[in-house]
Amino acid sequence: MLQSKALGDVLVVGLIPDSEIKRCKGPPVLNEDERLLLVDNVKWVDEIITGVPYDLSPQFVEELFSKHRIDYIIHGDDPCLLPDGTDAYAHAKKLGRFKMIKRTEGVSTTDIVGRMLTCTRVNPQMNMSAEDQVHPLTRSFSRGGRHGTGPESPAEIHSANRENSINSNSVEEANTAQAVLQRDLRVGVSRFLPTSRRLVQFSEGKSAPEGATIVYIDGAFDVFHVGHVEILRLAKQQGDFLLVGLHTDEDVESRRGPHTPIMNVHERALSVLASKYVDEVVIGAPMIISDDLLRTFNISLVVRGSLTETRGHGSMDDKRYALPRERGIFRLLSSPSSVTTRSIIQRIVDNRAAFEARNKKKVASEQAYYSASKDYVQEL
Repeated sequence: MLQSKALGDVLVVGLIPDSEIKRCKGPPVLNEDERLLLVDNVKWVDEIITGVPYDLSPQFVEELFSKHRIDYIIHGDDPCLLPDGTDAYAHAKKLGRFKMIKRTEGVSTTDIVGRMLTCTRVNPQMNMSAEDQVHPLTRSFSRGGRHGTGPESPAEIHSANRENSINSNSVEEANTAQAVLQRDLRVGVSRFLPTSRRLVQFSEGKSAPEGATIVYIDGAFDVFHVGHVEILRLAKQQGDFLLVGLHTDEDVESRRGPHTPIMNVHERALSVLASKYVDEVVIGAPMIISDDLLRTFNISLVVRGSLTETRGHGSMDDKRYALPRERGIFRLLSSPSSVTTRSIIQRIVDNRAAFEARNKKKVASEQAYYSASKDYVQEL
């Protein structure tokens, strides 16, 4: 959306309804009300059109140009095909009213769904069903190691080799299993490449004005969702400047277990920085709020939502906020939303058959994009 906004003065986002997504792609992870709230939260969005059809017919494209006064239709450099295999943007391209931007690689819905399923396979806190431990999607994505950054440990690879070959009746079958494993290793590799330029683009680069009430809220903010949006909106209302502390991957994993966070610290930082409610982010903030942190950022008030992923970890939570409580600058906010990262993972697990069918097709198309269709596109 940042790149799209850079191409013009006003950014209008079309939101496709659940019914259209189900018809053309499969079940959406988030419903349309949740997606509307998330899009509205993005600081580069000026207007949202709801009920947009997935098929950009010539009639609808003309409506965009005339009724909504759209100058250009924009999409990433990855292919977007209709159910019949044709280009969804063919008519706009024919009219010369289409512009292409560089897609943000490595953070597609397909990849993130795979990471979530991986998490349920190995993490007792996130594993709702023993049956999901051997789900084929979790197996394929988990071969890439933590967040798909490389192979897992030798012990895990050895275990995977044994799992793939234990029922083999010949050396040939065992070799086939090994080939499948190597293919899965490639599938799970994350292609998200954060740069300092991108972080600067997302940041407002502004400091709190003199005398401002600086509100601080910290956490993982993993798989940025409506629960995060609502608590950030409420936190911003408590003062003038909202500072968000983002915990490291290691700290999050220590609280939530293996294969968490689902998204690494750079991905999470960009998600939070894109929110119109957030003024600044501390990347790698300490879990325990110290005097040094409060003084360094001149924090006036520390807030926290009543609903968290690690509720029940009482002793650690008490320690984290002990100092602001002692100084009388801590405020517990009633969380407006019941959505959590865990509840979103549960949705995917509950509908795993549908997501398996969806992801099987999408993984193949994304592999084709990386191996054959990908060309250099200048990032804006």
